[in-house]
Parts: sequence; C-alpha cells; structure tokens
Amino acid sequence: MSSKSRDNEDNCEGQSALKEELNKKIKEQKVVVDELSNLKKTRKVYIQQTNSNIFFLADRSQTLSASKKELDNMKKDLQDM
Repeated sequence: MSSKSRDNEDNCEGQSALKEELNKKIKEQKVVVDELSNLKKTRKVYIQQTNSNIFFLADRSQTLSASKKELDNMKKDLQDM
C-alpha cells in the first residue's frame, strides 16, 4: 500500500470520526432544545459558567433561542463536511 493511499484512508477515518462526534452532539442538542421547549413558563433555567461548576439563573426564552441557533450551526457544519 502506498503512503498516499494510507494517508487518504487515515483522512477518511478521521473525518468519519468527526462526523460521528458531531452527530452525537447534534442529538444531545436536540434533547436540550426539546427539554427547554417543554418547560412551563414559570420554571427557572440555569446555565453553567464556562470551565466552572458555577450555575447562573438565565432567561428561558433566551436560552432556548441560543440552543436552537447552536443546533442549526451544528447541522450546517455537518452538511459542510
């Protein structure tokens, strides 16, 4: 097997692994969006501070719209692969 074809196989396997990881993240994000969509208006939502174990009270509708945007971006990235 030539070096070029081996590199091509490695690249395909790497891209396949990236697609699988992105699909997994998309499924997780869909669950987040569904959970936020089904919350009662009076429920409180907390978001985690990046790289921390601290949570802050957040607006439910803003959190939902941010989660939807993130999901759309993930789907777009998957299509671009």
